[in-house]
This record gives sequence, C-alpha cells and structure tokens, in this order.
Amino acid sequence: MTTFTNCLLAFVIIATTISIKGLCDPNSDVVCIESERQALLRFKQHLKDPSNRLLSWTIQDDCCKWAGVVCNNLTGHVHELHLCAPPPPPLRPPLYDEEDLKLGGNIDASLINLKHLRYLDLSNNEFGGIRIPGFIGSLKSLRYLNLSLAGFDGVIPHQLGNLSSLRYLILGDSDYYFNHNSLRSGENLKWLSGLALLQHLDMSGVNLSRTYDWPQVMNSLPCLVELHVSLSSLTHFVPLSPVNFTSLRVLDISDNSLSSLSPIDWLFSIKGLISLNLGYNNFQGPIPSGLLNMSSTLIHLDLSSNDLNSTIPTWLYSFKRLESLHLGFNSLQGVISSDIGNMTSLIDIDLTNNQLEGNLPSELQNLCNLKAIGLGDNRFRGDVSQVFKSLSVCAIDVLESLELHLNQLSGHLTDHLGYFKSLRSLVLSGNLISGAIPENLGRLSKLEFLWIGDNLLEGVVSEVHFAGLANLILLYASQNSLTLQLSPNWIPPFQLQVIHLRSLRVGPEFPMWIGSQKEISNLDLSSACISDEIPSWFWNLSSSAHYVDLSHNQIHGHIPYIPNFYLNLNSNKFSGPLPIVSPNVYALDLSNNSFSGDISDFLCHSGPHQLEFLQLDENLLSGNIPECWMNWPSLEFINLQNNNFTGTISSSMGFLSSLKSLHLRNNSLSGELPLSLQNCTNLLAIDLGKNKFAGSIPSWIGKRLSKLMVLGLRSNKFYGKIPHEICYLTSLQILDLAYNNLSGAIPRCINKFTTLALKGNFTDDDGRLNIYSNFSGQVTENAFVVTKGREIQYDIILRFATSMDFSSNNLSGEIPEELTSLLVLQSLNLSGNHLTGLIPRKIGNMVQLESLDLSRNQLSGEIPSSMSDMTFLSYLNLSYNYLSGKIPSSTQLQSFDVSSFIGNDLCGPPVPKNCSVNEVIPKIQNGRGKGNDAEVNWFYLSLALGFVVGFWGVCGPLLYSKSWRFSYFHSLDCMWYKITGCISNKM
Repeated sequence: MTTFTNCLLAFVIIATTISIKGLCDPNSDVVCIESERQALLRFKQHLKDPSNRLLSWTIQDDCCKWAGVVCNNLTGHVHELHLCAPPPPPLRPPLYDEEDLKLGGNIDASLINLKHLRYLDLSNNEFGGIRIPGFIGSLKSLRYLNLSLAGFDGVIPHQLGNLSSLRYLILGDSDYYFNHNSLRSGENLKWLSGLALLQHLDMSGVNLSRTYDWPQVMNSLPCLVELHVSLSSLTHFVPLSPVNFTSLRVLDISDNSLSSLSPIDWLFSIKGLISLNLGYNNFQGPIPSGLLNMSSTLIHLDLSSNDLNSTIPTWLYSFKRLESLHLGFNSLQGVISSDIGNMTSLIDIDLTNNQLEGNLPSELQNLCNLKAIGLGDNRFRGDVSQVFKSLSVCAIDVLESLELHLNQLSGHLTDHLGYFKSLRSLVLSGNLISGAIPENLGRLSKLEFLWIGDNLLEGVVSEVHFAGLANLILLYASQNSLTLQLSPNWIPPFQLQVIHLRSLRVGPEFPMWIGSQKEISNLDLSSACISDEIPSWFWNLSSSAHYVDLSHNQIHGHIPYIPNFYLNLNSNKFSGPLPIVSPNVYALDLSNNSFSGDISDFLCHSGPHQLEFLQLDENLLSGNIPECWMNWPSLEFINLQNNNFTGTISSSMGFLSSLKSLHLRNNSLSGELPLSLQNCTNLLAIDLGKNKFAGSIPSWIGKRLSKLMVLGLRSNKFYGKIPHEICYLTSLQILDLAYNNLSGAIPRCINKFTTLALKGNFTDDDGRLNIYSNFSGQVTENAFVVTKGREIQYDIILRFATSMDFSSNNLSGEIPEELTSLLVLQSLNLSGNHLTGLIPRKIGNMVQLESLDLSRNQLSGEIPSSMSDMTFLSYLNLSYNYLSGKIPSSTQLQSFDVSSFIGNDLCGPPVPKNCSVNEVIPKIQNGRGKGNDAEVNWFYLSLALGFVVGFWGVCGPLLYSKSWRFSYFHSLDCMWYKITGCISNKM
C-alpha cells in the first residue's frame, strides 16, 4: 500500500474508535474523574469569562455535564474541550457586546492533569497577546488542537513538536475584521518533523517571513493531506527537490506577497492535488500553463486577486473535473469562450472584477451543476433576459447565486426570474436594466440577498413582489425609479438585516412595515420622499441597528433621544433643541436642519460618550460652546460650521486627543486660539474661517499640529507676521489665510511644504482626508477653497486639491522665489496686498496651476516668459499692478480677457495696446473693419509707384542726354563754390 493509503486507513480506524457508542451519551451514568474536575476548576479560575459562558462549571458537580466538556462514556475521562467563542453574525462586524462572549485571561498549567485529552479548541477567544504555553506539548494524547483567532502572540513553542499523536494543528489567523494573533515561527520549523501523523496543518496568519525551511519540513510529513499557509508574509519560495507531497490534496498559499511562479515550478508537479489556492498574491502575466499537469485531478482552483492579464486560455476549458474556478480580481481580457460548455462539472465560477467583455455565451446552458456564478464588475453586455433564459435550460433547479453587477447589461427582467427556486443571492446592481420588476419575484422562497439597485428599473412594487420571500435578509434597490405601494398595515414575510431604498419613492408617510423588522443592522431610506414624523417605535431599532440613514427627506418634528447606532438625519426639517444622545452612539449627523438653542444640554449630559463623528452644521444653534468636551474623548470629526455660536473656543477641546477634523467656519466666535488646542496632535483639518478670531497666528500650530493637511483661517482678525513655524506643516495641501490683517513678508521657507512640492505625492488610501467610511455611508472630509474667482466646496476629491490663499492682507516685500518650487499647487492667490518687486521668473515651473491671482499689489517689471508653459492655467488676474512690457505669447495667455491685465502698462494681445508701431503696420481694410489678405495693399503700391516715377523722372534724362549731364554737374560745381566761399568769409 502507498503511504497515503496507510495514513488514511489509520485515520479511519482512529476516528471510528473515538466515535464508538458516542463520547457524550446523555444516558450514561459515568461521572468525570475527580482529579480532572479539580484541574478544570483551577483552569477556570485563571480565565476571564465576562458573559458567564462557564457558569455550569460551578453549579453542577459532574464535569461531564459542563458546557464544552466531553467525557468518554466508558471511563469518565475528559476527552474533549470545546471552548471556542461563537463567530459574529453575517453582514456586520462584531459589536462590542459580542466581544464579551470571548474568554480571556491565562491558560493554567492544570490542563496537564487531563492526561486523556484528545481534543482542545480555544479558538476565536481573546487572550490579550499572551504566548502559547509550552506545557501544551505535554498533552501527549491530543489528536486535535485549535488555537486560531485567540489573541496569542510571540513565537510558537517548539514543545508542540512533542504531540506525536496530533492529526489536526490549527493556528490560523485569517480573520477579516481583526488580526487577533501575532504569531511567528522563529528561524525554523524543525519541531514539525515530530508530528509524523499530522494530516491537517493550518498556519494561516503565522509570520513565516524568516522561516525559509518550511517547504522542506512540510515536504517531510508523510501523512499531510491539507496545508494552509495563507496570510503568512511569504515573499518568495526556494526550489524543492525531490517533491514528496504524496499525500497532499489541499494546498492554500493565498494572501501573501508572492510575485513569481518560476521558483515554485515544483508545485505543479504535486500528483493528486485536488485543491490549489494561490489567490491574493502579486502574480503577473498569463495564467500559468503548468496547471495543465493537474487537469486530471484538480477540482478547486483559486487564482483570484492577482495581476493576471491574459485572456482565459482555451486549455483551461478542458478541466472537466473542475468544480470551483476563481479568477476574480485580475486583469483578464477578452471574451468567455463557448468552450465553457465543456466544463460540465462546474459548481462555482467567479470571474468578478476583470476586463472581460462581449455577450455571455449561450453554452452556459450546458452547465447543469452550476450553483454560483460571479461575473460582476466586467464589461459584459447584452440582454439580461437572455442570460436567465440560457441558465433556465439546465441549472434552473440548482442555481443559488448569480452575480452580474457592474456590467453593461440591458433589457428587461422577465418571468424567467421567478423560476429559479433555489436562488439565494441575486446581484444585478449597476447595469442598464429597465422596465418593471416581474411579480413572480415573490416565488423565490429561498432568496436571501437581492441587489437590484443602480439600474433603470421603474414602475410600482407591491406586496405581491415580496409575497414568498420569507428568507430575505438583504434588500438593495436604491437609485431606481421605483415606487413602493405597500399597505400601512402590511406585515412582511421576512426579517431583513439590510434595507437600502435610497432615492425610491417610499413616502410621503413613514413606512410602517419597518417596525416589524427586528433584526435591522443597516437601513437607508435617504431621498425617499418621506415628509412625515418619525414614529416613536422607530427608536426601538437600537438593539440591532448599526447604521441608519434618513437624510435628504422632509421629515419633521422633535427628537428627544437618540439610541445606539450611526444616525444620519442630514437635510430634513427637524426643529427644537438638540436631542440627548446615548453614550453608545458612535456617529451622528444632524446637519442642515432647523435645530435651535444652545448645546449645553447636548454636550454636558453625562459621559463618557463613544461618539466619533459629530455633524451639527447648517442649523440655528447659538450661544457659547460649553466646557464639556472631556465627556467626548473618542471624537475624531467635529463640524459645527454655519450656526450662530458666540464666545471662544472651549479650552476643554484639548482633551480630544483623537480629533482629526475641526470645522467651526461661519459663526461669530472670537478671542484667541486656546493653547490647549495644541494637544490635538492628530488633527488633519482645521477650518475656523469667517469668525472673529483675533491675535497672532500661534507658532504652536506648526510645531504641534504637524499632521495638518488643511488649515483655514480665512476672514478673521488675525494680525502680525505669518510665523515661520508654519513651514513645519510638510503635509499641508490647503492653506487659507485670506482676509485678515497679517503683515510682513511671505515666509521664504514655504518650499518646505513637501506635499505641494513633490509630484505624484497623492495616494488613494483611506488614511488621508477621507476620514471615515462604512458599509453604506461615509463621513467625508471637506474644505472650502476660493479658486478661479469663486468659492468651491471640495469633499470626495479633496485629497487631490491643493490651494494657497494669502489675499486681502497687508503683506509686503517680494514674492519669494521659493514659492515656485510648489510644483503640485493648483490655486494661488496673493491679491490685495502690498507686494513689490518682480513676478518670480521661474513661476512657469508651477505647471499644475489652474488659478493664479496676483492682482491689486505693487508688482513691477515684465511678465516672465516662463508663464507660457502654464498650460493648465484657466484663471489669471494680474490687474492693477505696475507691470510693463509685452505679454508673452502663448495660446493660454492670449485666451484671457483684457480684465486680467487691466491697470498695468502692458502691450500685445489680448490688450489693445501695440508694443511698437514699426513692428506692425496696419492694413487698409476697405472700410469693413477687417483686413483681407486677398485684397490689394494700396499703401505699398503707391510707395513703389512714386519711387519709380521719381527715379526715372530725374535720372532718366541724365543717362540719355550728354548736354543735360554737363549742365547739371556744372550747376552743382557753382553751387558748391558759393557755399564754401561763404563759409570761408565768415571764418
């Protein structure tokens, strides 16, 4: 027999032995061993159990009846400990109260007394970064050990190599929400060699970056069937020869940083491999042809999330055993061949997020086993009804998931849709599908996820459409022209967790059926034409709701209290005082309403609060801002702009150490900036514009707030010099000091604004100015920029905006040459000051400038010729200076209006003044106002004719008559004699 057969036979025998007559027969009279009971109690004493999961360990005497404990039915010895915490529910990350279900604390050595323990599962807990105890290696009977997602840290103890009976070792940590473990392997994995019976090894998330021998060590494990090393910081492989993975059937090397397949050609020589996962790496080029060696065995293939950029090769369609094919999130091109009809074993195909195009082949009708189809985010076109028609030929009873989102599919949804009785997930959003939704959608009794948003659907949706959707948990229909006509007394057959009906006609009444949904975690009814009051039962959603968006409606009334969820009520008609907020609310947007009064009760009511994002802008709030910010220590985003606040900035704002964004624009706040604000060292954006702040700009802004990207102090009463410390703000993108009383020179150190000086410095990461985003909404940073003569509010594209505005101050001196090194600057305004000297000659280096205003200064000299290179310039104002000379020639400069240059002594287009009369002689225009090159220029013609007549009229006779020549020259001699004689007499 082969090694694999021997290992498999041993596994079957052991598994059968373990399961004989049930290890946990409830009718058994055998009780646990007292010494093992005492060991478990000591073990429990060192654990943290905030939710009392182990309460039964103290109430009952028989430890075999304790939660998570399984004893042998014959001997009473503890054989298994099942102490894993339950995973979070789908569609949302774990909530704070769910974290209480996790065990913590320490792992006591009393476990050593469980000599017969075969199964230990501590996964999905939170042990706070402690190390895996080495004494676990003394549990010689262990067959199964699972320590994944349990918060362990440090090097994996080599003592685990003593577990010679171990079949399953799971240390993996590939969690999507939290990276619990920080385990690493050390310099080698030789201890694994002692696990000769190991069949399943999962080291996902364990750092193997310094462990180069892992392929050789795992190649020596004769019984290894499954190997998982995903998310293990692998960057390269070493050659391996000979290849002894004779038992290996499943190999997962996904989610690493591998970029080349050439060092691991040995991988394609593994015989008998049925599952291969190379997804989430950096592989480039075509789909590797080495896979052909596995065409007869491979059942599961995952190459998703790489950078494969070829077409799908025709040989891949010959993998007739393949059941799962994942090629999503690459750069694959071309069409899906009709040969796909040969892959009759396919159950799951995912080609999402590529560049595939064309119509979907009708040969999909041959794939009778298809349960999941992922073709979203491509360029497929055609009639969506034809897709359903093809799939209904063969897969109509088995298809469970169909994803066609973000394509160019058109046409109508037909009655074919209602015949897919096994369908659980239907994703059609982001296409061009039009027409009405067929009523037989309500027949899809197993449907759980329905995504039909962002299409051109229209018509009425009634109770009939939802009649049989008892299992529906997600409904996304936003951005269509649909009207919901549902009875006020309608009770849906489903319990939804996610409801997105943005921009649908849901109102005018508030939809009462929402009150029957007890499991809502995500609700979006924004722009839904609701003009009602919020019913009182709505606030009971707090027990499950995670995100609620009712913005951009006409909802009115007062709000007394806000419970535990993200709430967006932006742009409605709420009035009265601000509501009291639960300490557990973490994001609140009440902007653009009519809330009035002061905010003392709101800010000073109990604490501490968990709130991270607060938007109260565009209301009628007034009065002083109280000293209660210490109650809100988690705040990251504050927007109070466009209200009527008075007084000073509260010094208690210095307690907000997490603050990233502060907007107090357009109020009546006064006084100097409080020194305590320097404690907010994480600030990225400050906008204090259009207030009455006074004093000098404090130097600590540059010294302490070094992360600032936006600084807006526009339209205040600041005076004095601009501190040179402001140049420490190397990340600055927008600086607005306009309309103050600042004096002195522009600091020459402004070339230290490296973000504005370095080309290509902007990245698209969420750590810059897009402050917060979640499943269905976001709080986006914003800033007002005066550019091109008008005020613009930037939000989504703010991270790419750059501006500097020093206008309407009392600045003097010259424009520093260093300014021209800000190569990324898009808008520059220095107008309305007392600047003198020349425009810097290298100003043309600022090729990204779109708006330049130097008007109303005392600048002199010529316009630098380098300005001809500023091809992006679309707004220019140099008016009312002392500039002179010719305007440089360029398509850009000559396109501006005369008003851009008025009040100077400039000449040349576009101003009417000519630079020199000799340089251009005007044409005679025949009285029609425009010259015509085809017409005769009479001026030059008359000049030439006069020359000819004069020359030949005088010189002609002299040339042809001798007597005339004699008389002419004799007369000249006499005249010369008389002139010289007169001069001599006078001398």
